[in-house]
Amino acid sequence: MARKRGFFAEMAYQREQAERRERQERTRAAREAERAERARQRAAAQTNRDMQAAYVRAQQEDAAARTSATHARIAELAGILTSAAFSASAVTFDQLRRPFEARRFNPGRLAHAQQPPYWQNYQPKPPSALSRLFSKAKIQQEFAEAQVRFTEAKERFQVNERQRLAALAQAETKHTNTERNRREKVDEHNRRVDELERGVKAKSPKAVEDYSELLIEMSPLPEDIPMDIEVAYQPDARKLLVIRELPDVAVIPGVREFSYVRSRDETVEKPRPQKEIRQRYADLVAQLVLRTMRDAFQIRPTGVIDEVAVNGQVSTRNKATGRPEKPCLVSVSATRAQFEELVLTELDPAECLRHLSALVSPHPWDLEAIRPIFDPDLSKYRFVDARDAAAGLDSRRVLLEMAPVEFEHLVRQLFEAMGMKAWVTQASRDDGVDAVAVNEDPIMGGTCVIQAKRYSGIVPADAVRALAGVMDDKRASRGVLVTTSWFGKATHDFSSRHGRIQLIEGPQLKHLVAEHLGKDVVIGELKRRTR
Repeated sequence: MARKRGFFAEMAYQREQAERRERQERTRAAREAERAERARQRAAAQTNRDMQAAYVRAQQEDAAARTSATHARIAELAGILTSAAFSASAVTFDQLRRPFEARRFNPGRLAHAQQPPYWQNYQPKPPSALSRLFSKAKIQQEFAEAQVRFTEAKERFQVNERQRLAALAQAETKHTNTERNRREKVDEHNRRVDELERGVKAKSPKAVEDYSELLIEMSPLPEDIPMDIEVAYQPDARKLLVIRELPDVAVIPGVREFSYVRSRDETVEKPRPQKEIRQRYADLVAQLVLRTMRDAFQIRPTGVIDEVAVNGQVSTRNKATGRPEKPCLVSVSATRAQFEELVLTELDPAECLRHLSALVSPHPWDLEAIRPIFDPDLSKYRFVDARDAAAGLDSRRVLLEMAPVEFEHLVRQLFEAMGMKAWVTQASRDDGVDAVAVNEDPIMGGTCVIQAKRYSGIVPADAVRALAGVMDDKRASRGVLVTTSWFGKATHDFSSRHGRIQLIEGPQLKHLVAEHLGKDVVIGELKRRTR
């Protein structure tokens, strides 16, 4: 049998047990706190990981969105010529006219009069028999007060009604005046449209110019593409001259792709190669010029415009002088018949310009200017005597229809006017001109071999190699290869590598003859180019 503890021993035992329970409780509380802290840390770590993952996803999505926007912009610029190619139609004069739709007069609350006051709502309640006997004076007083209130209510109603009717009449007068002004504006607008239509049908230059500008400017273009154009119309030739403002090369996105690098927490830009930027810019310039011609040919009736010529220029500043200038990058002219043969959705814009014998800057991205086929000062064309223009058209010579001796004489005249003095012509078996000429300029002079190819199709690449051989044989400092048609890529590449050979294609030849000899000539019908 266990020995019973004494009083003090029991107290010590109880104290020890209490301390033990307290230590256990503290231990449990510490463990609970430790577990809670670990849980909190795990939750915080998970929250941080979730936030990091969400941040990374956001950065990746942002990079993907920016890349997608860049791709969309490139696609938009690449489709300028073909966008709305089938839905684009001329803005007819009926579409320009505005119908007048009368608006119904709606005065709102003014149209409805308020309810007039009724005596039934004001008269006192019928008195009882007892009241009539003992309160006759009071009944008479209540009746008199009710009549006063009723009279005042009728007067207020009449005042309000007069004010309502006056406001109603004023609103109706205002509505009538507004409708009359609207109708007058619509009638004036339609009168101007009628006047414009009569002017266009009569081939009035001012009317045709206004209508053409309207057609071209109403054709929607992507953001950052200038809409500025200037036109001049030659009624006798039925020719529209257009100067189109072009964007510079900065319109092409310089970044091809955006990607997020997690290790550096940075969005990296993958630049677009300079070669691609230049190719896309040259393509964009060609598209804008062709689209301008497309929109200009939309004018109706079709007999108003038979030919459209476009100069594409860029507004910039000369880096040497700081002065503003507008270098021309493309200059082209085409008849309606030539343009209607084009399948805009299938062609290559740059090749199409070559097919149309356009003058195109060899480096448009550097704003390297070419001499346009018509003067950018359109005021000169707006005041030209129509009879002189018609006479010039009737007397134009067609280069491809010239006899060989005539063509040789023209080429000789041209280069003599450009500074060549001595001139020796050799026999040519390809219906062209082979000549050795001397430029007496003390700095840029020397022997020059000139070969002119009166072709209607592409000049073979062998021609430029043959010219290089003749230059070596004659120890010539320069060589010039002239054609009424155009050269292929291989010929241009060879000329660039050689460095001393100049190529002159049909449009430039036509321009040089006009500049140095004052003769307006026509190339003639060229063969269709293949891609």
